[in-house]
Amino acid sequence: MPQAVNLLDAGSLLGAFGALGVAVVLFAETGLLVGFFLPGDSLLFTAGLLSVPGAHGPVELSLPQVLTAAVAGALLGAQAGYWIGRRGGRALLARSRTGRIREGAARAEELFGRYGHARAIVLARFVPVVRTVLNPLAGALNVPARLFTLWQVVGGVVWTVGLVLAGYGLGSSVPHVDRYLMPVVAAVVAVSLIPLAAELLRARSRRSAEGGTH
Repeated sequence: MPQAVNLLDAGSLLGAFGALGVAVVLFAETGLLVGFFLPGDSLLFTAGLLSVPGAHGPVELSLPQVLTAAVAGALLGAQAGYWIGRRGGRALLARSRTGRIREGAARAEELFGRYGHARAIVLARFVPVVRTVLNPLAGALNVPARLFTLWQVVGGVVWTVGLVLAGYGLGSSVPHVDRYLMPVVAAVVAVSLIPLAAELLRARSRRSAEGGTH
């Protein structure tokens, strides 16, 4: 009997779907609001790790296939999210009952206000949840389509290729690192959450400062 797929476990997803799973997960995470919980960072890193010849993981992957699937899923997902936001408007985000989505939308708007469109679109790729929400928000805010497309491609390629090659590089340089897949992936997840934690702390500090002035 086949084992159930754990959508939160990168190894389980790759074992069940291989490189195709990378494309589908990244499309959902970056293009569909329901995909905010998916493990994009850890999936990319793990896929790179399991692309090393001789890796003894749940599946043996091909680096060119993983890179192609990752870039395609991330770029197509972001573009789909943008057009969903363009059609659905801000009401699409306002109707969400998920607290993390609303918080992500607030962080995304802060990024736009602080860094401008281009830098915010690139930086959002590296912040969990924000990279899910920013794309439809960009559409809802009528960010020019050409500008959005250019910078989401830049950010998407840097994010996906960088993490996949980081995993591949670690697997190539450290013998049998695949035996410690779970601790390594846990470390990647922890590191990927640092930008989100930093943003939350800054937001809390700003709220406290504003409250103290009243």
